[in-house]
Amino acid sequence: MKVDVIKLDASKAGQIDLSDAVFGIEEIRADILQRCVVWQLAKRRAGTHKVQVRNEVSRTSKKMYKQKGTGGARHGSRRAAQFVGGARAFGPVVRSHEIGLPKKVRALALRHALSSKAKSGSLVIVDDVAVKAPKTSELRAKFDKLGWSNALVIAGPEVDKNFGLAARNIPHVDVLPNAGLNVYDVLRREKLVLTRSAVEAIQARFEGEAA
Repeated sequence: MKVDVIKLDASKAGQIDLSDAVFGIEEIRADILQRCVVWQLAKRRAGTHKVQVRNEVSRTSKKMYKQKGTGGARHGSRRAAQFVGGARAFGPVVRSHEIGLPKKVRALALRHALSSKAKSGSLVIVDDVAVKAPKTSELRAKFDKLGWSNALVIAGPEVDKNFGLAARNIPHVDVLPNAGLNVYDVLRREKLVLTRSAVEAIQARFEGEAA
């Protein structure tokens, strides 16, 4: 599959061959994409939420009142959950929310995410994203001309320093190196912008895998 390559000034810079095994999957599996997104979001949860349990509540351990003869229910501690100031029953504790997902499923989900962008016409290939000066206004004008109001830019092995500085103040635009490519960020942005070097790295990563 051949795709046009452009520059940041919207001029053409030739064409590039995209692998059908990575960018040309016809039947997009929404269930695989959903599994990968859930896995990503669960993995990044801190899991540090916590409540006080019975042995952590600072209240007296003295018996509240005598066992019998009061006409009321029998209690032995003011730390119980039914009392104001007591512990909370079955509250959240520190734990990991991470779930398992096989590597092959993750790789398949990424290929389906890339193919979904190519299939919908939301994939853009640029020659390079390096700029001479970190000017946000200038870069934003270029993005407006190209129609990139909501985009994920995969800049290559490393993000150009000036481009990264200029783009970080533009809302709804994310810039990542090749190593940062992930399913969630691909799907959450309308446009996916890849540099030539990013395409080469992605295709080398999936080389030899079946579609």
